[in-house]
Amino acid sequence: MQCHYFDAARCRSCTLMGVPYAAQLASKQERCRAALAGSATSVSWLEPFAGPENAFRNKAKLVVGGRRGAVTVGILDAENRGVDLRDCGLYEPGLQDLVPRVADLVDDLLLEPYDIPTRRGELKHLLLTRSPTGEVMLRFVLRSQRDLALLRARLHIVQDRLPEVVVVSVNIQPVHQAVIEGPTEVVLSRADALTMPVNGLSLHLRPNSFFQTNTEVASALYRQVDEWVDRVDPAQVLDLYCGVGAFALHAARSGRMGRRRVMGVEVSSDAVESARRSAAELRRQLPDLGPVCFQSGDATAAGALGGAGSEEARPGAHTLVIVNPPRRGIGPDLAGRLEASPVGHVVYSSCNVESLARDLRALPSFRAREARLFDMFPQTSHHEVAVLLERTAG
Repeated sequence: MQCHYFDAARCRSCTLMGVPYAAQLASKQERCRAALAGSATSVSWLEPFAGPENAFRNKAKLVVGGRRGAVTVGILDAENRGVDLRDCGLYEPGLQDLVPRVADLVDDLLLEPYDIPTRRGELKHLLLTRSPTGEVMLRFVLRSQRDLALLRARLHIVQDRLPEVVVVSVNIQPVHQAVIEGPTEVVLSRADALTMPVNGLSLHLRPNSFFQTNTEVASALYRQVDEWVDRVDPAQVLDLYCGVGAFALHAARSGRMGRRRVMGVEVSSDAVESARRSAAELRRQLPDLGPVCFQSGDATAAGALGGAGSEEARPGAHTLVIVNPPRRGIGPDLAGRLEASPVGHVVYSSCNVESLARDLRALPSFRAREARLFDMFPQTSHHEVAVLLERTAG
């Protein structure tokens, strides 16, 4: 991939830019193999999954800089001045076309960019997410509610100028620190969620919901985990850190004749509501779908492995647990509860192979059977790796 921003030293976020993509992929695979060598000695590594090396991002997280009427969208330099990256080649084609138009719209709306050195201004970030349908979610991150009424009054201008944008919201982030989003979200549009079709399932992303940055590679990750679940054919699946329910819904759909019980646990109530909406739609398509439920809660808490509250839902040897934690991993408490439980299989999807290796060492009763690298983030050292674990006899 060739990038004029990188060549001009305006942006160096893509730390592997210029390295042949085959070499990038081989290096990530070797790094993951080496990191898991001590805790997954007998694992069978599947062929890495890679999508395109550019034009893959379904999200644009744009720092807004410059001045009113002449904004920059991209990143900040070492002196906290805006660096305009509106032509970044990492975005999906539809997003590549949209980013410059959004920047022009912000100029026309005369929103004042937030200036870090002086702590003046309002607009901090623009967050865009694009669905395979071509529809888009646009979030304005503001310092305060000062311009909320203005954006509400000019919503029709946003929607007229950007017809593909179906969800518009305002996030309020009042804190002067490197935190993109704040706790308050106000949806301005009639639609409150972006529909993301993935492998024939309709997922629903609310403004605060997490979804992988690379739709093509994420779809392959869900298919791989679903293939492992189908091979094990558990009576119950517990999806911890379930987000909007992608892993859980795949597992529910592939259950044999409605016999499989599926439960997801997620700390975000918005994500849980989205997952419930998707589950209801799936049940209308598949009336024989087994029991599927989602609940709000901390996936690392003691009750996360307690099933849905009834005796038949409690985890046993025929239970498979899926974990997809943040970079810090599942940690010693949840690892200890998994180790002490009768759970027969675990699928661990990780964006940090070092914390994954640490957690696998805390699960000595489980053996890694298969693993696969999913290259969500070409041009960087970031990675996603999924591992199928099986409890050993004795």
